[in-house]
Amino acid sequence: MQTGRVHTSFPLATGTQLGYQQEQVDQFLSSARSAYEAAAGSAEAMTSESVRRTAFPVKRGGYAARYVDAAMDRLEEVFYERERRARVRAAGEDAWWDETRQLLSEVRGRIHRPRGKRFRRRGLFATGYRRSQVDAFLDRVSEMFERRELGLKPAEVRDVVFHSQWRGYDEEQVDALLDGVVELILATR
Repeated sequence: MQTGRVHTSFPLATGTQLGYQQEQVDQFLSSARSAYEAAAGSAEAMTSESVRRTAFPVKRGGYAARYVDAAMDRLEEVFYERERRARVRAAGEDAWWDETRQLLSEVRGRIHRPRGKRFRRRGLFATGYRRSQVDAFLDRVSEMFERRELGLKPAEVRDVVFHSQWRGYDEEQVDALLDGVVELILATR
């Protein structure tokens, strides 16, 4: 006789920890599998960026976040590699490297701006990312680029958290730059 045990894809959060809603995660992963198995360019297309930007609601007893996050990181890398191969097939390796160098130039241009002035600041009565935290993280990214070492992993960039402050950096601009950094790390693997 079977007890009330339910099969899950990931371990569940324990105690008072919140986890990702199981139904949402399972539905997304099912969609990702369908998109990966579908022909490239089909209506079911999913991109590495859409994987990176996916967020799940949390609840008690949900899937343990660290396991789901690790799976999402691997999934993003799989879709990125598929996209890279498609771009190389379509335009050639030289064109792909030209795009990557252009992205590197844009990211470096933003990072090399003076601390406190790297991004647009939010309005007088609005909060944004704490400038000192963003600048410190971007200094670390800059060192990585200057040493030509990949000391950061994509997950470290994706998972970075900045506190808020009045008149902080515009979140959309910072997030767009972080997406570019993740793409550069993936491109140089």
